[in-house]
Amino acid sequence: MEQMSHYQCDVLIIGSGAAGLTLALQLADHARVTVLSKGPLTEGSTYYAQGGIAAVFDENDSIESHIEDTLVAGAGLCDIEAVKFTTSHAKESLQWLIDIGVGFDRIDDGQFHLNQEGGHSHRRILHAADATGRAVQTTLVEQTKQHPNITILERVNAVDLITNKHVGGEQRCYGAYILNRINQRVETISARFVALCTGGASKVYQYTSNPDVASGDGIAMAWRAGCQVANMEFNQFHPTCLFHPNAQSFLLTEALRGEGAVLRRPDGSRFMPEFHPAAELAPRDVVARAIDYEMKRLGADCMYLDISHKPKEFIQEHFPNIYDKCLSLGIDISREPMPVVPAAHYTCGGVKTDLQARTAVNNLYAIGEVAYTGLHGANRMASNSLLECLVFARAAASDIIAQLDQVSLRTNLPAWDESQVNDSDEEVIIQHNWHELRLFMWDYVGIVRTNKRLQRALRRIELLQQEIHEYYSNFKVSNNLLELRNLVQVAELIVRSAMARHESRGLHYNLDYPELLAEAQPTVLTPAQQKSS
Repeated sequence: MEQMSHYQCDVLIIGSGAAGLTLALQLADHARVTVLSKGPLTEGSTYYAQGGIAAVFDENDSIESHIEDTLVAGAGLCDIEAVKFTTSHAKESLQWLIDIGVGFDRIDDGQFHLNQEGGHSHRRILHAADATGRAVQTTLVEQTKQHPNITILERVNAVDLITNKHVGGEQRCYGAYILNRINQRVETISARFVALCTGGASKVYQYTSNPDVASGDGIAMAWRAGCQVANMEFNQFHPTCLFHPNAQSFLLTEALRGEGAVLRRPDGSRFMPEFHPAAELAPRDVVARAIDYEMKRLGADCMYLDISHKPKEFIQEHFPNIYDKCLSLGIDISREPMPVVPAAHYTCGGVKTDLQARTAVNNLYAIGEVAYTGLHGANRMASNSLLECLVFARAAASDIIAQLDQVSLRTNLPAWDESQVNDSDEEVIIQHNWHELRLFMWDYVGIVRTNKRLQRALRRIELLQQEIHEYYSNFKVSNNLLELRNLVQVAELIVRSAMARHESRGLHYNLDYPELLAEAQPTVLTPAQQKSS
């Protein structure tokens, strides 16, 4: 059989958002780095992030206040050390972004314009208008492309991590198999260290604010490699996605409510004051459940978000991206409310790591939305997510640099064997299973859950897993097959985590267990060691 392409590097970074590119830039003066991007470099959750990044820049604010707000939003499940670590390294991480050229909004005296968002007791959100992620991602991409030690491979899917299961020896990660979608071949990369920066898994749901690439790849690969995962039952549903057939789940940032936008029923009446003392600035889970409740109670397709009472100039200055997008769809937000529905937005759980982003498998790191650090607990607070990417990427880089000389590169990794597989002529099976999965996850494992719904979902997942395993064993891998395989694995982890939690806390709301338990504990799942990929 013809030998497939084999790449070598010091550090393989799977994912090209804020976590992956920050890590690459932090490492590049010390190591040869390869970055895998499943799509174009700009396609990922970072690019579409509107709100901003939280850090203490205001003299009236404090790190203690940022810690307290995060703990409150996390509903008793945050890891206090992770929260302290993240918030205390926030300002220096933001300063690094500023130093490499990210242009955050400033006011007339040169101070940063700071937004306030749900859950925050102070204005502490640095932002670039309402397109912060775009400003961060484009700057990181420019810097990454200029560095001679960074190789970027676009349109490449990671298939699986290469561990001792493939080559024997100690439990560690040696590299990865990758699908090069340009030549449709599975290739091999050897690396001293591997970092998963693949983002979350919101594509497991029918309605999501995330781009298509958010298919839980890193979580599924880490699980197959032997890593623990934690808190997968906590899926954050963003309360306000634009409800329009041509909007493609366009997100309406939390900052709108921070600047005075209110939620209304179809008859124009407000409803959030009936659900929470903070009304529209209540935590996201409360707002999402309130919208979901009102939609179901009234049989309405959507609720409405209204900022039309603010001056048009104010709206255009603070929310130019949203104003233009809505106007292109025939909605003038300075004169009328925006139709909204909740959508799956953020995976609060993930691959369990320590404060250096290390997983249970040696030489394997997980950073950003793919990871569970303990920062978010049962509900992520707005604008802590990009912050987590920056802080933990910098921590992982320091840890990797300190070990670079001590870890050998294994170059004789086994090539991918596809001698027993054929080209598939039944892509329709993948499409059908894909739609079925996302629909029943939305209906049974969505904003409100019950034991019966979770059991139904698990039965369907087990059937899909059998079909996909058979398909995976017999046909050449494709982008859609790899994503479906990973999403079904992540769906199982979400459901098993949800079934293990006999309470309602934060983002996990089960009608059969409406009360809080006295003691808050994370849900940790451990893969059976005998499982092979």
